[in-house]
Amino acid sequence: MDETPGLRERKKAATRLALHEAALRLAIEQGVDGVTVEAIADTANVSRRTFSNYFSGKEEAIFHGDTMRLRRMLELIREQPTDEQPWTVLTRAALRLTEETYLGNMEWLIRRRQLRGHPSLASHQVAAYTVVERELAAELADRLSGDDVELRARVLAAVFLTTMRVAVQDSTEHPDRPLLDVVSAALASAAPA
Repeated sequence: MDETPGLRERKKAATRLALHEAALRLAIEQGVDGVTVEAIADTANVSRRTFSNYFSGKEEAIFHGDTMRLRRMLELIREQPTDEQPWTVLTRAALRLTEETYLGNMEWLIRRRQLRGHPSLASHQVAAYTVVERELAAELADRLSGDDVELRARVLAAVFLTTMRVAVQDSTEHPDRPLLDVVSAALASAAPA
């Protein structure tokens, strides 16, 4: 009886991943503008209605992998000790995420390069980062003390996520530079004084 919810969740995760992979593959093959929700659903062997149960549109399906990486970043941050300096916590989580999900994943980098700069994906990326930024700011506020905790937490979250976005973008544009090195350098240069 306990295994049923676990199995159901695994099936949902597999369907979501299949839709994401189909959306990504079609976007690379046909361009983002040439992809339809119907084509994504057909490629993933599900109905249009099933697609709608998982994603609000093709951009969300395409961006799902990045959204999951942002969620994993939050998990890693929440796992860190609460008595350490916030930037140290953020840096450690970012480097661990980079090692876990990006290193050795050239396919991700190639896909990212092929899809970068598309206006509808860029706006979806901004929206996804905004949601995570709010959650991150709330987590950081619990770790800060002193005056203007909420404002400082929001600024710290925004600086951190912007630094990560820029590091990934730089690595996409300059694939000869190892991503871990770029992330480390970017976080070091953005560290609060």
